[in-house]
Amino acid sequence: MILNIRVDYKTASISTMERSAQKLEGIFKDLQKHYSVKEHLQIKTCNRTEFYLVLDECKTPDIDCEDFMIETDEDAVKHLLRLASGLESMIIGEDQILGQIKEAQKKSIKEGGCGNVLRTVFTKAVHVGQAVRKKTKINEGSVSIGSAAVKLAESVHGNLKCKKVLVIGAGKMGTLVAKALVEKNLKAIVVANRTHDRAVNLAKELGGFAIRFDKLDEAIKDADVVISATGAPHPILTYEKVKEAIPQENLNKIVMVDIANPRDIDERVAELGVRLFNMDNLRTISDKNKNMREAAACDAEKIIETEFELLKRSLKQLEVEPIISNIRTSAENIRVKDTQKAFRKLGDMKGNEKVVEDLTKVMVEHIFYDIIKNLKHAAENDEQEVINAAEAIFNRN
Repeated sequence: MILNIRVDYKTASISTMERSAQKLEGIFKDLQKHYSVKEHLQIKTCNRTEFYLVLDECKTPDIDCEDFMIETDEDAVKHLLRLASGLESMIIGEDQILGQIKEAQKKSIKEGGCGNVLRTVFTKAVHVGQAVRKKTKINEGSVSIGSAAVKLAESVHGNLKCKKVLVIGAGKMGTLVAKALVEKNLKAIVVANRTHDRAVNLAKELGGFAIRFDKLDEAIKDADVVISATGAPHPILTYEKVKEAIPQENLNKIVMVDIANPRDIDERVAELGVRLFNMDNLRTISDKNKNMREAAACDAEKIIETEFELLKRSLKQLEVEPIISNIRTSAENIRVKDTQKAFRKLGDMKGNEKVVEDLTKVMVEHIFYDIIKNLKHAAENDEQEVINAAEAIFNRN
């Protein structure tokens, strides 16, 4: 069974997501204790936390799902294909989710969590995400959480011309924010990051300047806009820090946009008069973007449906892969052994060994071609008797 457990912006506010993400980690550990978890992979972004698991069980585990969405098998896989295509994103069609899925798969492979099933499913998901973006207009124009955060700031200031903007975080999301700011004719763009070199590199790329992380208090003092997107586990701008750093007369002029999960800015900062926005406030921009991309989304759904049918066949074929692997290994062992035996009998081949090697490889391939093709066909059509017979014949030592 493929099991997907998730919490995202569709069903939870940012505060609920913060709480539920931790709870979800605990549920994953419990599942590992009480069930046979064959494969696992986690996706974590600013507006979702998801686990994909492959279990031996056929029955869905009993999970307290008050805050979570739980889907299995075909529904779970279809959700992933939609996710990779940008249809499940807060900003429909944004490209970042595709990179986040690739990174999640890479990390899981490195840590040994991703096996044949998830590797097949996620490789297909990435392929579908790329195909949707290539064949539809789902990502036409600049769409990202970063650009949406900038629009939020503009909704207060009108435009950001001659404004001083502080970007906290020089990771991928911070980079997106900064790039969305480049053409706004700012007075200044300042980048702060815990790893100072990254801040320097990003600031250099954008024509801004970098500050050290311990100088944040000075930087927010006269900033017009602060956009924060770090991966910090705790708030970076606390109520006390903001109150102390920003002159009282400036508090109601500054706009802060927090697109981190968990949040970088203490929600009590709003009590000081600061215009504070977080992921929940991006929903308005999300709805407008969704309406603009309805036609492209319909085209994307058709691609997903076609690719999903192909993926189902691939997953079915995985069931007979051990038998096929055994056939190939046995055939190759026999070929090598008998070819070497023939070489010894023939004596000097005068450099024609490769001709014989190639010939025997082709012969073995031809002999087993139909057998392997029919086995895959049997798997796709749930012909269990054929599979059992093949297993008895070819897996017998």
